[in-house]
Amino acid sequence: IEVSYYGSMTPLNTIANASTPDSQTIVIKPFDISVIAEIEKAIMSSDLGLTPSNDGNSIRLSIPPLTAERRKEFVKLVSKLGEEGKVALRNVRRDAIKSVGKLEGIPEDELRSLEDGIDKLTSNFVKQVDELVSQKEKEITKV
Repeated sequence: IEVSYYGSMTPLNTIANASTPDSQTIVIKPFDISVIAEIEKAIMSSDLGLTPSNDGNSIRLSIPPLTAERRKEFVKLVSKLGEEGKVALRNVRRDAIKSVGKLEGIPEDELRSLEDGIDKLTSNFVKQVDELVSQKEKEITKV
């Protein structure tokens, strides 16, 4: 979040200290108390969907509990990121197999065993990504 501080846009973390007294609250304490109104305005205009409460010395942000709809969005995001990870692994596999294919002076059966080893290694990591994604989806959907 960028805050207008003496006429220039400044990152919030350079003009204030943020702490979390509990899992549902963020407290922002500015180093200069005169900038509280500007910080409050910047938070209101951001797309965070949080409403700040100002007590004169600090700003409190209450984080609402996750709704079912928001949980579904996070599950979709986790699935998408997992799929991107698997695509990256497959790209690495493709590049490694190309590199092995360019090697000269190695017997054909040795090249085949190297490619099989690369495939097995890639398959293991793809399985790990799938397991992590399903584990995280269960964690997100758990109320």
